[in-house]
Amino acid sequence: MSTVPQSSTGAGRYAPSPTGELHLGNLRTALLAWLFARSTGRRFLLRIEDLDASRVRPGLAEQQLADLAALGVTFDSEPVVQSQRRAAYQAALAKLADRTYECFCSRREIAEAASAPHGSVARYPGTCRSLTEAQRIDRRLTRQPAIRLRAEGAVQPFHDLFHGDVAAEVDDVVLVRNDGVPAYNLAVVVDDAFSRVDQVVRGDDLLPAAAAQSFIAELLGYPRPTYAHVPLAVNIAGRRLAKRDGAVTLPQLAALGLGPDAVLDVIAQSLDMAASGERVTLDVMLDRFDPRRLPRSPWVVRGLRSGT
Repeated sequence: MSTVPQSSTGAGRYAPSPTGELHLGNLRTALLAWLFARSTGRRFLLRIEDLDASRVRPGLAEQQLADLAALGVTFDSEPVVQSQRRAAYQAALAKLADRTYECFCSRREIAEAASAPHGSVARYPGTCRSLTEAQRIDRRLTRQPAIRLRAEGAVQPFHDLFHGDVAAEVDDVVLVRNDGVPAYNLAVVVDDAFSRVDQVVRGDDLLPAAAAQSFIAELLGYPRPTYAHVPLAVNIAGRRLAKRDGAVTLPQLAALGLGPDAVLDVIAQSLDMAASGERVTLDVMLDRFDPRRLPRSPWVVRGLRSGT
């Protein structure tokens, strides 16, 4: 594992979507992002990714912030709220006009057209990449287009603190959905540059997105961040942890007698930063933090109970 560079001007961030309560895996990633930032002299920022209004639950952003505060996670400025930044995404899209095209495909059509997945992620097969203007006009009569990046087979290198130097082919990712909502791969790049985020710590399920995001940042003239894609929390079947796996949120665990301090202990133990039964604080974890010693395998979350 690479060492973590020191920074006095950059920032790390945590960026939850207010569509569901934070579970143990989310909280663990947030703590890791805080530890990476604080241990390298970076500011630590919060971004609320609420662009998908159909899935946002009122009051959930406030609950997520309260859960993070209960564990001792602190932020250095007011949250950046994506739903308030649509003009910035439109401005970035305008700069990419010569590297985009309209896509009229549905998800089902894309899945059927993709002959095989590339790695673990099915790639867009390029169905709409070479449509003529007449064909686009005809398709607009019955379907609103999404806007895709024209990557042209680019291979993008980036550095990850867990995975080292990576080079991956960039997919023609969606930049704006067909309902007009800016897509994740555009918004996250614009917001990171706006906040001067130069260290992105998140779950390793998002590793495949890093090549496209790094490429988009380069096209827009933004500095490219360093990434740290950390192992996920999973259930005993090896699937990513979810609410259906039982008591996995702070309120659920509190009902079992596990308060925030005990949850912090459990997470610290999962990171090999505390012995079984040891009580720790976030400051103690920061003193012990060494990214080279972090586990490289997913954390298998088993049933928790008071006294764990």
